[in-house]
Amino acid sequence: MTDQDREQVVEHVTTAYAEGRLDKIEFDERLHAAMTARTHADLAPIMQDLYGARAVPAPPPRFRQSACAPRRYTMPVTGGERLAAMAAHVLPICGLSFVGPLIVLLAGGRTSPFIRAHAVEALNFHLTLAGAVLLLPFTVVGVLLIPVLVVAGVVLGIIGAATAAGDQPFRYPWTLRPVK
Repeated sequence: MTDQDREQVVEHVTTAYAEGRLDKIEFDERLHAAMTARTHADLAPIMQDLYGARAVPAPPPRFRQSACAPRRYTMPVTGGERLAAMAAHVLPICGLSFVGPLIVLLAGGRTSPFIRAHAVEALNFHLTLAGAVLLLPFTVVGVLLIPVLVVAGVVLGIIGAATAAGDQPFRYPWTLRPVK
């Protein structure tokens, strides 16, 4: 249950109070119950006598959103889109470096904003990682950091793939973002 669900119930209760269908005490009790509700089942009794048995809507379905932008709902994300977004994060682990996300971006980035967002994020991270691995050997400390960067790339790639599987946005830390 989300805060938006609670806000909808509060709005309906406030409207009912303004229309005179609730007195002040009942209004306060229902507001308190709505604000402390933890499940949709907790909200149903608050609305039932005001609007009938189907007063509280079911939770909305999961929707596509950009991985790098604020939540924007459009169409439901398909399993194929999730799989392609996961591939953008996992292919570099399999040895394809930034080529894997680039292939995913070129193959599915034009048809799906979800795939594009994940592929661009993975591409930018692995370009940054490749640049760091090329530049760090010029310092003694940098040579010691290369294995740490490789392990971080694998771990963050797995986290990115898991996040893409759950229809959620993912941003890699410490990443230059030349590709938009």
